[in-house]
Amino acid sequence: MSKTLPTRRVKSLLRTAAKSRVLVVGDVMLDQFLWGHVKRISPEAPVPVVEFERESFMPGGAANVARNLTALGAGVELFGLVGKDDGAKRLRALLKEDAVGSGGLKPVSDRMTTRKTRVVAHQQQVVRIDRETKQAGDHRTTQRLLSAVEKDLDGTDAIVVGDYNKGVVTQELLEGLRALCRPRGIWLSLDPKPSHQLDISGLSLITPNRGELFELAGLTDETRHPNPLRDKNLMSAVKAVQAAYQPALLLVTLSEQGMLLAQRGVQPVVIPTVAQEVYDVSGAGDTVIASFTAAIAAGASPLEATLFANHAAGVVVGKIGTATVTPKELAASFA
Repeated sequence: MSKTLPTRRVKSLLRTAAKSRVLVVGDVMLDQFLWGHVKRISPEAPVPVVEFERESFMPGGAANVARNLTALGAGVELFGLVGKDDGAKRLRALLKEDAVGSGGLKPVSDRMTTRKTRVVAHQQQVVRIDRETKQAGDHRTTQRLLSAVEKDLDGTDAIVVGDYNKGVVTQELLEGLRALCRPRGIWLSLDPKPSHQLDISGLSLITPNRGELFELAGLTDETRHPNPLRDKNLMSAVKAVQAAYQPALLLVTLSEQGMLLAQRGVQPVVIPTVAQEVYDVSGAGDTVIASFTAAIAAGASPLEATLFANHAAGVVVGKIGTATVTPKELAASFA
């Protein structure tokens, strides 16, 4: 079994992915970065004093999934909840720059647009400040989102759900999306948040990291093995999640150990990481689910999609901040 893709196959998938259409539903955020440098410690408390130089903004959460998809050429519409505030205006403007449709973002008066502010000095995060509303969307709000998604399903190849436990992804929303996708044969991917305790059964793809996998399985992660396939605890967790939730595909991200792909009736496969340098893992999970789904929409096999996503993640962790990968960068990583 080959664990690489010929460059010509990668380019073929990229060309087809650029013709695909994907809807992204979930918790959208605005990522704010305050950049500066540190020369001294505060006399008021044992903390560094960051001398401010500049600030920047990027779409985060499900919005980062969406921009990862458009970076690969896919057509994307984003659905979620925002506040009636400046954060929402800034987020919409950023999404327009990234060619992400934002007509599915619904303003809600009793919410604020989630904003994560990271203070960065000398390429290292010093502190992060979160401003957010975590309350779950009510029945009326959820139905507004589902109705908007349903109206936009024509020509859709896949839906990606980004759950960051900020209140958009509820059991009602997930069941509604399943009901929309199944009869139409639309692929449904989910990046799960186990602490949310939702029934995530019967999806096309779920993409937990190792910690989330064990939480979903209800098991304790006590030991590690250099070879994930010989890690008895890990394999027990994989089997437990497959049995409990029956996903068509289970993709587990394993940091420096790469990725594990498990599918029904097939032996799990581990793809070693291809990352050369790791500067920032912020948003790497967004890149994984976006690139994997784009590859599937382009006709890739599960193994090909895993290789595609593994290389995409390897590129973005070498960048600072919530980053994306371009088709040129991705193709070059296979050369």
